[in-house]
Amino acid sequence: QVQLVESGGGLVQAGGSLRLSCAASGRTSSMTGMGWFRQAPGKEREFVARISRAVGVTNYADSVKGRFTVSRDNAKNMVYLQMNSLKPEDTAVYYCAATKAIRITTLDKDYDYWGQGTQVTVSS
Repeated sequence: QVQLVESGGGLVQAGGSLRLSCAASGRTSSMTGMGWFRQAPGKEREFVARISRAVGVTNYADSVKGRFTVSRDNAKNMVYLQMNSLKPEDTAVYYCAATKAIRITTLDKDYDYWGQGTQVTVSS
């Protein structure tokens, strides 16, 4: 089992920045990748960013490329999402997730463990 706890959400004005953190515990060595997803009210959950646990390969949704950066600290079992130039459309609950999948995946169905989510609200 793997437990994930997100933190760092909040209210920020458009153009501002936030840094989300995800603390992982349990059998983290079995995880191959960590991802960030988000869900806005009335919308389906969508992929934001992911990073491979071993070599740090990253992938981003087109909507956040150039603005968000995902990183990891394996020694601390932490994953981060630095969000810059935030827009009102970035408002959502952000979830950290972990996968055991061998291949690189951005599909939420491929992620095995999820955090409880943290709210990010961007005001215009």
